[in-house]
Amino acid sequence: MFKRKPFFIVFEGVEGCGKSYQSKILYKKLIKKKIPTILTREPGGTKSAELIRSLILKDYFNKSQKEKFDKYTDTLLYLAARNEHVKNKILPELKRNKVVICDRFTDSTFAYQVYGKKVKINFIKNIHKEILKGIKPNLTFLLKASSKSTKQRLKKRKVKNRYDNFSRSFYENAQKAFLKIAKNKKNCFVLNSSKNDKSLESEIFRITQRYLTQK
Repeated sequence: MFKRKPFFIVFEGVEGCGKSYQSKILYKKLIKKKIPTILTREPGGTKSAELIRSLILKDYFNKSQKEKFDKYTDTLLYLAARNEHVKNKILPELKRNKVVICDRFTDSTFAYQVYGKKVKINFIKNIHKEILKGIKPNLTFLLKASSKSTKQRLKKRKVKNRYDNFSRSFYENAQKAFLKIAKNKKNCFVLNSSKNDKSLESEIFRITQRYLTQK
């Protein structure tokens, strides 16, 4: 029996792993069970954070030009969006004893910015101390997918952002980083999403139910 309590669920993984799809499926299942739930995403989730998202994900710089966002500028934009998101959505909804499902959170920042772009980890950790207010996911699903399946899914996307156009090696390295991060986390489930079928949906829901009914 579900006892109403604040509960934070995060889906992580590389582009094309199926996390956005699976987070939506879980949200619908919990709503069907009449469990108060919201679905959100990063970067974004609030009006102000979505404005920052548009700046982050759109490639404003012509490919022929040398000017690009510096890696620390890029990271600060992500963290600014997170600050708005935590303050104005995640924290208030958790205080209302809701289940919050988030498509990406802090693991993505460490995987892409620290492992991928070599941003200093303490730079991010120090800012997180100020903006996260002690919030940590109660449950994380890391979806692992083959390069072939992620490539096929990205091809089908009608609207793409600059993160959808990186090299194959970038995604492979990012997935390795996610897996490394997951080894040191509690309540983190690494699931194969290459097929992204009904059995995966059922497994995610089963795990979630088990955690939600724990005292």
